Amino acid sequence: MDALSFSGRFDLAYNAAHGLALAALRATGHRSDKRYLVFQCLAHTTDLSKIQIRIFSRCHEKRNLAEYTGHNKTDEQLLTELILSAQALLKYVNEIKL
Repeated sequence: MDALSFSGRFDLAYNAAHGLALAALRATGHRSDKRYLVFQCLAHTTDLSKIQIRIFSRCHEKRNLAEYTGHNKTDEQLLTELILSAQALLKYVNEIKL
């Protein structure tokens, strides 16, 4: 995965995390058309820690900066935290009994 640019790796991890958060929200019977709400609702739809939820929020802010202003500063530590938090969210989603 190191062959991909930081932006490519971040986009893939962010979009995966968003998809997982959306799955967790929908599993509770809710919907949202606002990207930021999907992450904010994780406190109510999962057992993730406040720190993990804050990481998703920080990544959402970073994604918006890159998307709307072109500002995309490399932050490998944040990307690592995003991937680890997304893995925890994947574990939670895989355990949901639908």
